[in-house]
Amino acid sequence: MTEQDAKALAKTLEILIHSDQLDPEKWVNFPEFGLRQYFFWKNPATGASIALLEFDKGGHIPVKHTHASNQFMYCLSGDYEYTDVGLRLKPGTFYMNPKDHPHGPTIAHEKSILIEIYDGPHYYEKPVFHTDETIGGFIAGRTSPGPRWRASRPRTPSTRLPGAEGEGGGLGATKELTRA
Repeated sequence: MTEQDAKALAKTLEILIHSDQLDPEKWVNFPEFGLRQYFFWKNPATGASIALLEFDKGGHIPVKHTHASNQFMYCLSGDYEYTDVGLRLKPGTFYMNPKDHPHGPTIAHEKSILIEIYDGPHYYEKPVFHTDETIGGFIAGRTSPGPRWRASRPRTPSTRLPGAEGEGGGLGATKELTRA
């Protein structure tokens, strides 16, 4: 960051982050899935966030899952596929997945870097690919440091998959019966 940037940011609520100055301690790692995540911004009152995702070649999200808000992604580099439908994100590709729409699993055919944005809480329940440490307060209806926020869970039939956590299975651990 330049001295001019630092002076300007001292006078505003705006955020400016240069990629060469990312704090290595702030990466959230998912080594068994070949993924790491860096949050540029989080809104604790709503659960909304903006993050950088880096998938190693072969990195993946292992199961179909849904989100408690709209998900937006923009591919900066690589080749990242939603394997159930064959959608591929390549450099310059924008992707939007509406709230409650089942999607996944995914695979990175090569190292892939994506920007991921949520306009609210990420999940209704902790997915199988998250731990208590990595979930980061992004569960709908959980108390956050700011005002309480809640998203309505869709009323779609689902079934538990092996390894699912919590009552009714975790998001990412549910599978639409009509889409099996």
